Amino acid sequence: MSEKVLAAVRVAPGTTEMREFDRPNIDDDSALLRIEVAGICGTDVKLYSNPPTTRATQGPVIMGHENVGVIVEAGEKFKKRQGLKEGDRVFVEHYVACFSCEWCRIGEYRHCEATDWRTNPDARRFGYTSADFPGTLWGGFSEYMYLPWNAVLHKIPDTVTAEEAGLVMPLSNGIEWALLTAGIGYNDTVLIQGPGQQGLAQLVAAKTAGAAQVIVSGTTRDKARFELAKELGADEVIDVLTEDPREKIMDLTNGRGLDYVLDCTSRAGTAPVLLGVDVLKRREGTLLIQGELAAFPDFPVKQVTEKAITIKSARGHSFNACELAVAQLASHRYPLEKLATHRYGIDQVDHAIRVLAGETDEDAIHVSMMPEMIGQPGGAVR
Repeated sequence: MSEKVLAAVRVAPGTTEMREFDRPNIDDDSALLRIEVAGICGTDVKLYSNPPTTRATQGPVIMGHENVGVIVEAGEKFKKRQGLKEGDRVFVEHYVACFSCEWCRIGEYRHCEATDWRTNPDARRFGYTSADFPGTLWGGFSEYMYLPWNAVLHKIPDTVTAEEAGLVMPLSNGIEWALLTAGIGYNDTVLIQGPGQQGLAQLVAAKTAGAAQVIVSGTTRDKARFELAKELGADEVIDVLTEDPREKIMDLTNGRGLDYVLDCTSRAGTAPVLLGVDVLKRREGTLLIQGELAAFPDFPVKQVTEKAITIKSARGHSFNACELAVAQLASHRYPLEKLATHRYGIDQVDHAIRVLAGETDEDAIHVSMMPEMIGQPGGAVR
């Protein structure tokens, strides 16, 4: 194994350089992961152009927080603690928690302040932490990644490929938000706004849970995504630019409205939330939002109150959601591999992020970054 590691490093907003780092020393309670796939999502798009400015996230940052790879070196204490060994393929959650606070003790380590860069200037999180900190390789856009004792890992079965395993995070978010947070279940009616990787993951989760009617909305440019949504089980799709979404939803539900509305749009403003409030059923519907907006002028509090709407926020994923995502992928019940539409070498990080951001003519749902493709042309999966 080489003593040097090649990685793509964010050195300024919207700027990446390829750099070499020394391979970190692995002690009795740490490990080294050979990266096979690092996925890109909408969070990467935001953090690439507007990076966090806390102490732990400043300086050179190796991004990449949806990471799958093979353990190539591990200390004995690490292996015993994790129940893993060299040669195991794992999915790595991006949280690096303390496992001693009140949140960690109840299994909600995603809320641990040790991994929350918004409130803790010294937080650790894969894909966010500066390479200046001990361990150096804190992100997946690299040949290797450092794993401390408190990394959260999920073993991937042999029946799931590395690229399929790269979908664990978006799928786990879909399961967390649609099922565990919103509470969708048997015979429910659902609107999912936005047919991107998170929206399609929520679609799969809702159909698996037994939802009776799942409607997916988007825009005219989402034509190919609508076709995939139907293949994944969507009962209806709505182009909000060519159809009146409220009218169609009320027609499809015989005037009743919906039990759940899940907003998974990006840069769509207040319109999806306002539509959600409007098309939920007469009483006690549930609206799930991502909180993309810093402010919401003229929010319809009166209508929300009169309809007794429950508003919940989509925030991260739990250990259980990741395990369910792995099981879903292993079942091969749905053609989830079709979500992985593009792949690139880590020397093309800048371009790949811009593809997912919609800055090119390519329409990517989920992008797989692969160190093994360095120097090769990337693009849509053939």
